Amino acid sequence: MTHRFSPLFAALLLTVVAFTPAPSHAAGDAKGFVKSLADQALSVLADNSLSNGDREKAFRSLFVGHFDVRALSRFALGRYWRRANKNQRSEYQRLFADFIVASYAARLNEYSGETITIKSTRETGRKGEVFVQSMIDRPGGQSIRVDWRVRDKNDKLAIIDVVVEGVSMAITQRDEFSSVIANAGGQVDSLIDRLREKVDASQ
Repeated sequence: MTHRFSPLFAALLLTVVAFTPAPSHAAGDAKGFVKSLADQALSVLADNSLSNGDREKAFRSLFVGHFDVRALSRFALGRYWRRANKNQRSEYQRLFADFIVASYAARLNEYSGETITIKSTRETGRKGEVFVQSMIDRPGGQSIRVDWRVRDKNDKLAIIDVVVEGVSMAITQRDEFSSVIANAGGQVDSLIDRLREKVDASQ
């Protein structure tokens, strides 16, 4: 399972929310929500005093706190969600967050001075959802456009997708998961086993 964009920047994008305590923004203030997360997270990424364990612990707990992990996991399973039974769904969703952490935790120390600038917001066309547009600036490299899809649900803001130069993290993950299941004859358990192997190997 590989990603089409640089793992370093995928990790950076995730940690922009993952290391940050919940900001006190009014519901609907998606731009302020992302800006606060970005400002605080980048300062943590630059803190060389943190151990690998501390970074992973913060990543795990706060990723779950700021992304809509349930919605992301269901979307990533795509059409196979309806085919999965209750036990499969439960085990898959339990492993999903662990898989994300296992995939990116080892790269959290690769931060090399990138900065993020929040630009603007635009409507997604769905009630309660907006894209927060930003640019990640790399020292000596080309800037990368990043759109954060933010949902306001029940007066709580959460990230439901990150789009890097037009590439959706959520869609990319769904395509990868679908490929694993399709190559195993449509068996959802094949993906669950693959996620479990990834998680176990990281421990």
